[in-house]
Amino acid sequence: MRHRVELAVVRGLVAAVRVMPDPLVRACGTMLGAAFYVLDAPHRRIADRNLAAAFPRRTPRERRAIVRAVFGHFGRLLFEVLKFSTMTRDEMLARVEIDGEDRIRAAYAQGRGVLLVTGHFGFWELHGLVHAAAIEPIGVLARPLDNPHLNQLLEDIRQRTGNSVIYRQGGIRRVLRMLSDGHAVAALIDQHIHGPDAIYVDFFDRPAATTSAIAALALRTGAVVMPVFTLPIGGGRYRLIYEHPVDAPPPDSADPVRELTQRCTDVLEMYVRRHPELWLWMHRRWRESGTAGDRVRGMFPPAGRDVGRAEEL
Repeated sequence: MRHRVELAVVRGLVAAVRVMPDPLVRACGTMLGAAFYVLDAPHRRIADRNLAAAFPRRTPRERRAIVRAVFGHFGRLLFEVLKFSTMTRDEMLARVEIDGEDRIRAAYAQGRGVLLVTGHFGFWELHGLVHAAAIEPIGVLARPLDNPHLNQLLEDIRQRTGNSVIYRQGGIRRVLRMLSDGHAVAALIDQHIHGPDAIYVDFFDRPAATTSAIAALALRTGAVVMPVFTLPIGGGRYRLIYEHPVDAPPPDSADPVRELTQRCTDVLEMYVRRHPELWLWMHRRWRESGTAGDRVRGMFPPAGRDVGRAEEL
């Protein structure tokens, strides 16, 4: 019953944002984020603790302002994703500008496939939708939501412009097939994961358990690894950024998977440092045992095996 009620609420939001003017959509998202900031004290504390460790020179007042902005941002993200789900391709393209289109087209031209890497930063869901409309459809690596009804709705949104959603279990063959055919696959690399596929790399000068599968895929297939980000530029418009490809480690690297994963994480960290209000600080990215945050329900489903076991790649 709870799952059906959640679905009914989200469907009601979709119907509402379809007819809302853009400023009202963003205002409603900001208000939703503000409400969660007030009501969700556990995740508010996690965000503040993470910010204190990442930016030790920030004052408590500065951290509180960032945390409020983060909650507001993710409220706006939800509403904007729902709004984009009601748009045509031309309407989406009219709302964006692309920085680095020459880089992404050059990456495709190499014919080895492209791994688009990003994090829970900015408007990453919009990037996938618009990339398919502006360039070509991609495969989107994802974990299913707990609510199967909401998961189907989100899957429909992600596939609206032709993308395909690839889930962890059994997804490695589809990923390899897409890369071998010269297509792109998008993945988030900033979620804490468990199990033998996890490797620890530095993120804000602290070891963070990170998937090794993306680097292993790149090293096996020769796919271009390209960090991508979507930033708001005001007036309901967005800039899609295709960064320079991440260089592969040298042949004599002692641990090429770890080194490539670290290089990708460094690019993400650079963007989060520039725009801390756009990253998901409420996620328990670093898991120190014995902390109060470890007793708070996570923001995402538990991460077991990733797309594929690194040793199988």
